[in-house]
Amino acid sequence: MDETRTAIDPEATRLLFARPWTFVRGMANTDDLPPIAGTIEVAFAGRSNVGKSSLINALTGQQGLARTSNTPGRTQELNLFRPEVEAGILLVDMPGYGYAEAPKEKVDVWNALIRNYLRGRPNLRRVYVLIDARHGLKKNDEEVLTLLDKAAVSYQVVLTKADKLKPGGIDKVIADTAERIRKRPAAFPEVLATSSEKGAGIDDLKAAISRLLAGA
Repeated sequence: MDETRTAIDPEATRLLFARPWTFVRGMANTDDLPPIAGTIEVAFAGRSNVGKSSLINALTGQQGLARTSNTPGRTQELNLFRPEVEAGILLVDMPGYGYAEAPKEKVDVWNALIRNYLRGRPNLRRVYVLIDARHGLKKNDEEVLTLLDKAAVSYQVVLTKADKLKPGGIDKVIADTAERIRKRPAAFPEVLATSSEKGAGIDDLKAAISRLLAGA
């Protein structure tokens, strides 16, 4: 099925993200995750300071929902969010990978949490891998994509901070990124470009998530 052409109800999408969302809890162990029956999960992964929390806040229209910080590596658990009115979906903010101001042992624990979650959550419908549009795919991004490919977890690349590029620059980054993931087995081919600050691309991401929920 070509999800990019699948019709969705615009009003259902609007309501999904217009209703209040709430923080469920943070979890440092995958054994503490809630039951999966009747709920799909959509996760957000990315290097530290790529803007995951800001993107979640932009999606839900709640600037204080996900905690943002100028300190890379602030998210240390799997942070779960859901609509206050049950809608059968959870958003999962994963610990940032790569640079973090923490001892190596602690970073290793975070990375193990990420791996365990990706490999052991059958209701995980898609991972949105966030890439800073100014820097493109880096080595540790490629490592995460390979992990997702091996775990057969569907993922889609979302470029963040697109407003920081010069006019026309984002088109090249989108094309270059799409080419680099073209042969990856678990990658969704369409690359989205977003700006949490300016709101660009946020509606496209909302629609993509709505399609996943509609096909649940």
